[in-house]
Amino acid sequence: MSVTETQNFSTENTNEVEIDLNQVMRLIPHRAPMLMVERLTNVVAGDRAIGIKTISKEDWYFQGHFPTKPVMPGVMIIEALAQTAAALAMHSLDLYDQEKLVYFMGIDEARFRKMVLPGDVLHLEVVKTHRRGPVWRFKGLAKVNGEVVAEAIKTAMIADK
Repeated sequence: MSVTETQNFSTENTNEVEIDLNQVMRLIPHRAPMLMVERLTNVVAGDRAIGIKTISKEDWYFQGHFPTKPVMPGVMIIEALAQTAAALAMHSLDLYDQEKLVYFMGIDEARFRKMVLPGDVLHLEVVKTHRRGPVWRFKGLAKVNGEVVAEAIKTAMIADK
C-alpha cells in the first residue's frame, strides 16, 4: 500500500494547533537558507501535522537547478518533509529550546510525481506511523494545490546534540 493510499487528514479535530515560524525555529536547528518549513498547521501532538513552504524564485537552489527552467530539487522536497516530521516529533515531546536534535536515519518508497515551481505552496503532510523510544517513523506527502507532488516514508531519531 502506498503512502498516498494510507494518508487521510481531517481538519475537524479540536486538538489541532498551529506552530508558527518562531516556534519551528525553537524546535529544529535549521536556519535560512536550509529552513524548509515556514509553519505547521493541523498539528496533533504525537500523530500528524502539515508543514507549509512557499516556493520563491529567489530560493538558493534555483540558481543552478535549473537557471532557464527553475524546478525545486526532489531532495529539497524530501528535506522539507523531514523538517516537518522533526518539528512534529519535538513538539510532541515538548522539546522546545532543548539540547536535542532529530537525525534523519532513512528514507523508503520515495516517489516524485510532479514538478514544484516558483510560486507554488507546498503542503507537507506527515503522519507518525511508529515510535520506539527515540526512533520515529513517518509517512509523508508533499502536495501543491491538493495534488501529490512527492511522497516518502522517513525514519528519524531524537538524540542529544
